[in-house]
Amino acid sequence: MRWEGISEFVCVAEYESFTQGAKTLGISTAQVSRQISALEQRLNIKLLYRTTRRVSLTEEGRVFYQHCRGVLDGLDAAEQAVSNLQSKPQGKIKLTAPVTYGEQQLLPLINDFMVQYQDIEVSAFLSNQKIDLIEGGYDLAIRIGKLNDSTMMAKKLSQRTNFVCAAPAYLDRYGIPTALNDLSQHNCLLGTRDYWHFIDTDPRVSEDAGKEKNLRVSGTVQYNSGYSLVDAALKGLGIVQLPDYYVQKYLASGELVSLLDDYREPKENIWAVYPHNRHLSPKIRLLVDYLAEQLV
Repeated sequence: MRWEGISEFVCVAEYESFTQGAKTLGISTAQVSRQISALEQRLNIKLLYRTTRRVSLTEEGRVFYQHCRGVLDGLDAAEQAVSNLQSKPQGKIKLTAPVTYGEQQLLPLINDFMVQYQDIEVSAFLSNQKIDLIEGGYDLAIRIGKLNDSTMMAKKLSQRTNFVCAAPAYLDRYGIPTALNDLSQHNCLLGTRDYWHFIDTDPRVSEDAGKEKNLRVSGTVQYNSGYSLVDAALKGLGIVQLPDYYVQKYLASGELVSLLDDYREPKENIWAVYPHNRHLSPKIRLLVDYLAEQLV
């Protein structure tokens, strides 16, 4: 209510004309007159002298105009600041991502992004735990695999492949597994879970052919560190199942050998997940689009 009539009053005061003020505001002269009259009544002050030839400010009107002009200028500045945020991304982005994927893939790209957009600040918390974005005040999360939270918006960024592999020295000593059942005869290097993901591909062996399955495995090593599992595999301690970003370079160099390729599970999707918001912040949208472009 306190804003009603302010723009109309300032415009009429500056043009010294109800007609020109109404034309500038895009409303009728009668509406301008009603708004200013209501403003004067609310303030119990006469703001304008009205004659058939001109409009002028009263003494009280001049004081009120000076303050109102400053208020409207401040509003214009506020709107311009918001507009600048839309056209020039800036401000803080708080995100979370899995530890190793964040270290190896995500944060180097975000650093490149910040070189281009130096008015953006990023706070990243790397964790393999699923974090509540709303409770934690996060703008964005990077998640891998199937999504269960339907209250969030998501955009696919990329995919990853899990490889089962071992060092040539281990295979020379213990043989090469050619079927899933063969893994029971091998030392499997475990992460945080005691099962590996596969897909059944042989209808002669399983009626679940073509379906994903979890196969329980065992071995002498269990680490919650992918890097340590890679090191164990490279030293010939056993067979490991890890995402591509851990083992690709060793597969390319021949230090590790890919196994059971026919049973490899489908690629897992990598997602950008963010709270449901029809008006996604431009800086968040820009970052998500950038990551989708880079993580091919």
